[in-house]
Amino acid sequence: MFEYCADPKSLEGLRWLSCYLTTGTHMRFYASFGTVLLLLAITAPVALLFGFGGALAARSGFAPLRWFGKAYTAMVRGVPDIVFFMFVPIALDQLFEYLRSRVYCDPSIPVRQGSDFVVCAAAKLPRATSAPWVHDAYGFALAVLAFAIVFGAFAANVLYGAMRAVPRAQLETAEAYGMSQRQVNRRILIPQMWTYAVPGLSNLWMILVKATPLLFLLGVEDIVYWARQLGSSKTSSFDYAHPDWRLYYFLAILVFYLLMTAVSERVLGRLTRRLAVGQATLAGETMRKTAA
Repeated sequence: MFEYCADPKSLEGLRWLSCYLTTGTHMRFYASFGTVLLLLAITAPVALLFGFGGALAARSGFAPLRWFGKAYTAMVRGVPDIVFFMFVPIALDQLFEYLRSRVYCDPSIPVRQGSDFVVCAAAKLPRATSAPWVHDAYGFALAVLAFAIVFGAFAANVLYGAMRAVPRAQLETAEAYGMSQRQVNRRILIPQMWTYAVPGLSNLWMILVKATPLLFLLGVEDIVYWARQLGSSKTSSFDYAHPDWRLYYFLAILVFYLLMTAVSERVLGRLTRRLAVGQATLAGETMRKTAA
């Protein structure tokens, strides 16, 4: 904050605006854009890992594992996303607290008391005495897990389809050369499948970007939360009184997501073209004709 911001009531014009936009609350609003980017940076690879595991499980020759992979994909895809986003953090939180209660609380006292879930103070997560950043980090971690589980199921479906799209003749040729199933997967199937998977994963990435405002519903102070807080009208009892400015705050969020979409499309387009080079696919054929 600037030195002349000591008395906001005496400010006007650009000085008032410069002080208003550099308050501590606005700094938290600016930091919340980083929260969204951090969510994407963590969730995308974790969801891809869940999806890869789910796709391999669905192709497994071991029946229980195959059933688990297909059930995971079907269950998450068949339930509205918002239900899972609300259910998973609550379920995980209660699971963690239940496990801690078996260690730190009297095990003879049931955690289910009627319709209430009650554990002793020592089993609470996070502890009441923990610093505020611990509470924020814990809520953010639960949100990441919820996003990863949901989008991991969609990624599993995309990767499973990509694995099935790899020409069977290539896999049979590798087997004829004496490769084991693990070698076929590692050297032929997995490298080849990305060409078929990238278009679906690209769409999934865009959907993930669009879903990040749901952090607001999970109790995380994201850009939507701060836009509502800062943009709503402030009376003269506030240091910086102003009318309803939510339109301008949400316009800033709109621009942010449009920029994210534009950058994502350029990066994903280059990745698609790079993977298509030399591949026996329609995209690869188009690349060869363009190069010729």
